Amino acid sequence: MHDMDQFGRFPVSGSSADQPPTEEILHMFEEEREVEFKGEIYLVRDNGAVLRRRRPNVRRRKLDERWTFGRLYKHSGYFGISGHVVHQIVATAFHGPKPSNDHVVDHIDTNRLNNRADNLRWVTRLDNVLLNPITRRRIELAFGSVEAFFENPGAKSVPNLAWMRTVTEEQAEASRRRLLEWAKKGQVPKGGAIGEWLFASRSKTIAVPEPEAQDTASRTTGAFQRNWRTPTEFPQCPDKAAGNALSDYLERLCFGTVFARNRYGESFVVTAGMGEDNALSVLCSTQAGVKEWTLARVSIEDGSFCHESGGTFFTLQGALKAHCQAIGEPFEESIDD
Repeated sequence: MHDMDQFGRFPVSGSSADQPPTEEILHMFEEEREVEFKGEIYLVRDNGAVLRRRRPNVRRRKLDERWTFGRLYKHSGYFGISGHVVHQIVATAFHGPKPSNDHVVDHIDTNRLNNRADNLRWVTRLDNVLLNPITRRRIELAFGSVEAFFENPGAKSVPNLAWMRTVTEEQAEASRRRLLEWAKKGQVPKGGAIGEWLFASRSKTIAVPEPEAQDTASRTTGAFQRNWRTPTEFPQCPDKAAGNALSDYLERLCFGTVFARNRYGESFVVTAGMGEDNALSVLCSTQAGVKEWTLARVSIEDGSFCHESGGTFFTLQGALKAHCQAIGEPFEESIDD
C-alpha cells in the first residue's frame, strides 16, 4: 500500500476509471460538524475528512487547518492524524463519544479506509463479530468458525488491506451491498482484484475475480514466502535446501538473532523448534505493528525454503501456545493465559 501525497491523494490498484481524485472526494460532503477529541478541536465532514484546528497563541503545526482523510498507518491499515485514528474522530463527531471502554468503531463494510459517517458505528467487540455479517463471514473463512476465532483471535495474520480505499457515497453503497450479498451466499469472489469486483461500475460486466497468489518471491535467494505479502530477507536461511538444511537452519535460530528483515523493520528470534511434519516453527518479537509477537513456519518445497506466516499475537502467552501446538509440545495453561 502507498502513503498519500501532500495533496491527500491515495493511489489504488485496479480500475480507477470511475474513481474521482482523492482531493476531489475531500470536498464531496453534505454535513460538517465540530468536535473535541483528545484535547484537539476538529472540523469533521460526513465523508470522513477531518481538519484539525490551530491552537490559539501557539505556532501553527504542519497538519493544522488542512482537510485530509489522514495518513495511512501501514501496520493497521487505518487512516490517522498525529497518532489518532480518523475513524474514532468521525464516529465521535457523528455518533457521540465512545460509550464505554468495551466499545470500538465498526466499519460496516469492513473497508478500513471508508470513514464515511454512515459506515461507522460504536459496537462492543463481541457485537463487532456477531452482528456484522461481513465480518462474521470473513472470520469463518479465516478461522473455520466463530468459536475458533474466540479460542485464539490472534492466530491469524492481518487480512489483505490492498483493496481498501476512500470512496464516494455511491461507491460506498454499492460496495456495501455487494459485500452483504457475498456474506449471505458465502461464496468467495474469484477473478481479478477484490477492489475491481467491489468498486466496478454498475454498467460494467463484473468479472469473477481470481484468488490472489499466496506465494511470492523473497529477498533471500532460494526462498519464497506464503501468505507473507511484503518482500522479506531471511538472514539465517542456508544457501541450499538440501540434506539436513532445516536442521542447520534451526541451529542458526538462536535467541536474539534476526529472523526476518523488510521495509517495516526486523523480527528477532525468541524460540524455534521442529515439528513432527519436519517443518520449523519460529516465534519472534517485533516492533513493527501493534502485535509484538509473530509466528512463522519454515519448510522445504521443490528445493526451496518456504517461509509461511503463522500469524501475529498481542501477547507472548498466545504466541507460545500456538508455537507449542505447531511443534507438538505440551503447553501449560495459567491464570495469565
